[in-house]
Amino acid sequence: MAYRGIILSHETIRSWCYKFSSHFKNVIKKQGFRPKDKWHLDEMTIRINGEYFVLWRAFDSDGYELDVFLQKSKNKKAAIRFLTRLLGSYPAPRVIITDKLRSYIKPMRSMCSKTNHRSHKGLNNRVENAHQPTRKKEKITIKFKSPQWIQNTLLLMGKIRNIFAVERVFDKLCHP
Repeated sequence: MAYRGIILSHETIRSWCYKFSSHFKNVIKKQGFRPKDKWHLDEMTIRINGEYFVLWRAFDSDGYELDVFLQKSKNKKAAIRFLTRLLGSYPAPRVIITDKLRSYIKPMRSMCSKTNHRSHKGLNNRVENAHQPTRKKEKITIKFKSPQWIQNTLLLMGKIRNIFAVERVFDKLCHP
């Protein structure tokens, strides 16, 4: 825009992002992809205006982000909400890998009875590494203000990351 002589403030860009993010999210969702049958689930806490929230994340075995969900709690009911949301969008996986959080156990037994659940701290590194950019943004640039804004922003960022995952596409071409 500056190259063309149009001067914009950062507030204008932010308002555009807020206005058009739901449209882009819907377009990206329609293009979609088929996730692998091995999922990694994890949660992290985020502070928003002094309150703590729990950010739940799901990735498939190739590192594609399936879903991001922000909730107030980290209990069985919250795990059921997250799994319901995931299983409403994608078919049940063959394997789900989680950390040692016990809130996952009963919901997985009832909602995905044929799914193999592996609970081990070292197996879940793929999703643990995905938390790093969110932590950086939380500390440095974004300074999270509202839960709805964070939910939409992180969901959109994940979908865009899935589209532009050049290194994963390159790895598949080089190492079939």
